[in-house]
Amino acid sequence: MDQKKPSKEILSLINAYEFLVKGIDTKAKDNIDDRAYGGVVRAGKGLLVESMAKSLVEIAWKELGGDPQRLSLEKQTVRIPIKPEYIKKIKSPEVKEYIKKNISDFYYTLKTDVHVYIDGKFKIAIECKAYTENAMIKRILVDFTLFKQVYPDLSFILLQLESQLGGDYSTNNGVKYGSPSTHTLLSYFDIDLNIITLLEGERKVDKPIHKSDYYKSLRAESLLTALEVIENLLRD
Repeated sequence: MDQKKPSKEILSLINAYEFLVKGIDTKAKDNIDDRAYGGVVRAGKGLLVESMAKSLVEIAWKELGGDPQRLSLEKQTVRIPIKPEYIKKIKSPEVKEYIKKNISDFYYTLKTDVHVYIDGKFKIAIECKAYTENAMIKRILVDFTLFKQVYPDLSFILLQLESQLGGDYSTNNGVKYGSPSTHTLLSYFDIDLNIITLLEGERKVDKPIHKSDYYKSLRAESLLTALEVIENLLRD
């Protein structure tokens, strides 16, 4: 598939990535505590992906000719209500009656990294990760399944810098065949998950990208692919 020439906004994202990732290790080393070192690194990468996700949504909406006033990225906590079917199955009459009397208190609060609203309607939920492994996919799928109970038409994206899911998620192939483990997990959830990986090459625990020896460049093609996915979801 032919891709358009990267815009100034896309090139700016690449520059920001290079500046931040190359600076993460320097910032982390300023902290004496070894545990804090890891925390700074994780926080730096996590915030980077979230910031890039928001920028990609704004660029996609602009390229679709959307009115900026119609788009909101304000993160709102969602209340997931208790299922009535569950209450019916409770064996204890006392517990069942207690829940019914206090039903307004029985909910679970949930939010993800980026919430995309168009005209006030929750359109896309985006989970942002420095990397993802299949144990993490399980949690993401559970969260997105809960979201879907309240917003059945919601679209879902996993945006990750690196992939540790196996298969070909970390390649730039036009068609991603995925991995056996990930497909198996996906088969148990009614979630159409768009998995977007920004950096090529499977994540290696002993080769962190914030170290100069293992640094990975962010290619414009990866951002343009992500942009295309987001545009299609905004267009639907």
